[in-house]
Amino acid sequence: MGHEPGAGWILAESRRLRLFTLFILYVAQGVPIGLFWFAIPAWMAAQGASAADVGYVLGLTALPWTLKLVNGFIMDRYTFLPMGRRRVWIIGAQMMMILLMGLAALVGPKHDDIALLAAIGFLVNMATTFQDVAVDGLAVDIMEEDERARGSGMMFGGQAIGAALATSFTGMAMARLGPAAAYLISAGFVGLITLYVVWLRERPGEGRLPWSAGRVHPRNARVHVGAWWPIITTTCRSLIAPASLLWIPVQLATGFHYGVLTGATPLIGAGELGWSEAQVTGLVGAGQIAAGIAGLTLGGWIGDRFGARKASIAVLIAFLALNGTMIALTSLWSDLLVYRGFVFGWLVLDTLITVVSQPISMRLCDPRVAATQFTIYMAISNFGITMGAWVLGASSALGGLPVVFVAVVTWHALALLLMIVVRYPGGEVVTASVARQLAEGEGPEPVLN
Repeated sequence: MGHEPGAGWILAESRRLRLFTLFILYVAQGVPIGLFWFAIPAWMAAQGASAADVGYVLGLTALPWTLKLVNGFIMDRYTFLPMGRRRVWIIGAQMMMILLMGLAALVGPKHDDIALLAAIGFLVNMATTFQDVAVDGLAVDIMEEDERARGSGMMFGGQAIGAALATSFTGMAMARLGPAAAYLISAGFVGLITLYVVWLRERPGEGRLPWSAGRVHPRNARVHVGAWWPIITTTCRSLIAPASLLWIPVQLATGFHYGVLTGATPLIGAGELGWSEAQVTGLVGAGQIAAGIAGLTLGGWIGDRFGARKASIAVLIAFLALNGTMIALTSLWSDLLVYRGFVFGWLVLDTLITVVSQPISMRLCDPRVAATQFTIYMAISNFGITMGAWVLGASSALGGLPVVFVAVVTWHALALLLMIVVRYPGGEVVTASVARQLAEGEGPEPVLN
């Protein structure tokens, strides 16, 4: 095995490879996010689409991220262990993303084909959620406890950078060459990342492809449940723990602002400043680059230095200040400095709150059902995104965009209160059920909570 080409590309044996791989996989995940969550809404707004139309497309685009809790159950139940627990799902999901974006380029929906745009956004993001769940499961499976804050920074910083690249390049491609070019550019980039994943292994002895020589690693054989009822019962026991139940509103809050502000950004740019989709996506892309760099550097550092709870409190306070300022300065939304500050501010803070808070989700997970449980937390956050998109779509009936900013502030205030009063798990204890099984000589390898 030592003489096989690429034999050293084993995630379990290299901290640097683990962190880089999580980074690059989240970059790939960010590509359809940048395209469907930013570039297409900006293109629609610049072509004269209403807030209701943009909100409708964003709502259906976000819906698979709410439904992805089903993905985790499927992945914890079924996999191809000779290739590792998660890699076969990552490869398959990314190939489906490539195929669907290629088909979208052939179909070529116009800006007023609302139902078709929503359907394409839904399907591509459905495939992306399978990739996301598989990567999250890989992160929980493969990372050491002392890597989690840094790994979270690499993951969500990578997502922001991927979204930034996609937003900028697909926005320019749409303006100059049309939407088909944007779909093809995105598909090609995801294709390159897929080739990288094929070259990797999770643990020693595993095969790269289904027809390659490979064996099941003993750790994976021990952890893999392989039956529906134990997956369901173990997940339910972990989810109904008090800390887990009180974590749900925080996850909803972190998603809600994204659903509102993603659509509000192009609507303010087109409506208040008269910007084109290229101008809006250019600014958003620059903001996402800043967010990605902040996630890779500042996010991981403050998570390590101050811990998830204190870091989350600080970021939520900053978010409250930003959105409160936007409410107070409604009459100045057409001011270029105000608009740029808002876009950069919310994109950076969104990445930071994700980076510093998600180690809590990881620590709440039982390792036997890591993909399922972590996915449920992420699905809850993504349901918040769908809620935000729906509220944005109803903004005219509610009294305009300033009213939905008030809703964002309300959710953030609730999340801040919970972060202050609830003691969420740190890194020093093991869940009682896992500890008991370990003491009896059963169950999986420990994952510290």
